Amino acid sequence: MDNLEFLQKIAVRLRIDSLMMTTEAGSGHPTTCLSAAELISSLFFSEMNLNEDEFILSKGHAAPILWAAYAEAGLIDRNELKGLRKITSSLEGHPTPRMPFVKVATGSLGQGLSIGVGFAAGAKMKKTKNKVYVLLGDGECAEGSIWEAANSAVFHKLDNLYAIVDVNRLGQSGPTSHGHDIERHVEKFSAFGWHAVAIDGHSIEEILKTFKDLSGIKKPKAILAKTFKGNGVSFLKDKDGWHGKPLNREELKLALAELGGYPEIKNLSDKMAVLNQAHALRFKFSLPPKEYPSDSEIATREAFGHALLDIGNLSDKAVVIDGDVNNSTGTNLFFKKYPERFFQSFIAEQNMAGVALGFSKAGFLPFVATFSCFLSRAHDQIRMAACSSANIKFIGSHAGVSIGEDGPSQMGLEDLAIFRPIPQCAILYPADAYSTRACTELIANSANISYLRTTRQKTPVIYAINDKFEIGGSKTVKKSSKDLVTIIAAGITVHNAIAAYEELKRDGVLVRILDAYSVKPIDEKGINAAISETSDRAIIVEDHFEAGGLGDAVRAAIKGDAKIIHLAVREIPRSGKPEELMEKYGIGKESIIKAVKDLIC
Repeated sequence: MDNLEFLQKIAVRLRIDSLMMTTEAGSGHPTTCLSAAELISSLFFSEMNLNEDEFILSKGHAAPILWAAYAEAGLIDRNELKGLRKITSSLEGHPTPRMPFVKVATGSLGQGLSIGVGFAAGAKMKKTKNKVYVLLGDGECAEGSIWEAANSAVFHKLDNLYAIVDVNRLGQSGPTSHGHDIERHVEKFSAFGWHAVAIDGHSIEEILKTFKDLSGIKKPKAILAKTFKGNGVSFLKDKDGWHGKPLNREELKLALAELGGYPEIKNLSDKMAVLNQAHALRFKFSLPPKEYPSDSEIATREAFGHALLDIGNLSDKAVVIDGDVNNSTGTNLFFKKYPERFFQSFIAEQNMAGVALGFSKAGFLPFVATFSCFLSRAHDQIRMAACSSANIKFIGSHAGVSIGEDGPSQMGLEDLAIFRPIPQCAILYPADAYSTRACTELIANSANISYLRTTRQKTPVIYAINDKFEIGGSKTVKKSSKDLVTIIAAGITVHNAIAAYEELKRDGVLVRILDAYSVKPIDEKGINAAISETSDRAIIVEDHFEAGGLGDAVRAAIKGDAKIIHLAVREIPRSGKPEELMEKYGIGKESIIKAVKDLIC
């Protein structure tokens, strides 16, 4: 049996398995699997080195054909295919790392190419010859993140990256924007600087020849494969209305009769390979001490930059991904010393987060830094990174109204609400240089996605070099046995609370200040103890919108009845000086003093 005949038989078997397992499951997307059968057959059983190269199924709804390929290669037992989409099975409706051979979760369309950029850049950093193959659908090429990734791949000269687009013409509700106008797809990739070619996606001979012809091209490669959704079954081929619709038992019989049953294949074991399994990566850092004068003022974004540089000194696996703001976030120190580990994503935050996922799964520890407000653009990529069990450190600077004159478009006031719902995601919001250094070390040593919130303006040093911090902890900044109210703050509002404390103390009113630097997990025990010792009275003050931030975290942690005043930003802010804005929107010193007096009167 020659290679072409072998691969064609594999394609038929992949089609049959895709149809059978989706019918068994009663749900799924069989027709998008059928269009990709020759592409998957050629990739898995001829082109790819499964032990070295990376494959990303960006069109994640075609998961059944991926599971079928694993079974065909002997990586999983064929009987496992019957468990598709069952709660007891790792063969989910879209790929996730619950299947050990899957490194990244896909299915939220438009993200696979960015992840591929991260893998490809990681391979370049490791100086390996590994290739990265991303199978996309033509429908998802309407997503802007695809073109952010396309631009990024060319800028970083990723000639080890292949984008294979299954141009099957049909989306979920009708034809895609370009249909079968393959040249429009070619023009787009070519315009970004890719070497792009159009092929017949059902011709294995042409597919193999294309891969051979492209092997020496020193550019990212795009293969635009004209295919037909439902190919191989006459009543499905190029027919609208079959997206996400499995065949019933009678329809399956008709389809299998057309396909002719499983073609016999001999010596398949010769084609098998060992596939690298996904695994969780964790790093351990112990930062050297750094002293900050007790009377100094240091922006926490600057202190983060110092800590990040030390992490870079300790491990060559630390990489930084920037969105053209490194001189604002503090990552410029890392860039100056380690430019080879600094990945410039420019103003493309969705791609930035997707690239970080690729780096994470390629064995690196990515730090993604930008203004906190701009991370909202990448929320989908962030939640999908969590689905991928990624280890990524997100840093959001310029948070809240305290950034001042730049105005509401630059004020991150929703960022805590974005990260708090994500399982296992630690959120730390330090108030000074020492706590920032400690918090940076803590997130670096965490095995999951973490978020560090930093402040634009300089703030006084309030802690000492030997002070200890932990994920899930808090720090008592001011305390006495006669405290009447507990003020719970984080970041910039800790300093507002201290200013209020000094003025209240002069009036004979004593309050406790709790720095809830660990927003998630919140220090439930410490918060409840402080409130119970201050007559069940508390003020929560945060530079964030009312919903989803520190206030909600604290309220959820409080046991029993307590009198609570929650100070937060409750309207769209405007430009102004930081102190003016914090008072105007109810989180400044005077606002805290008024809240204390309201509680104790």
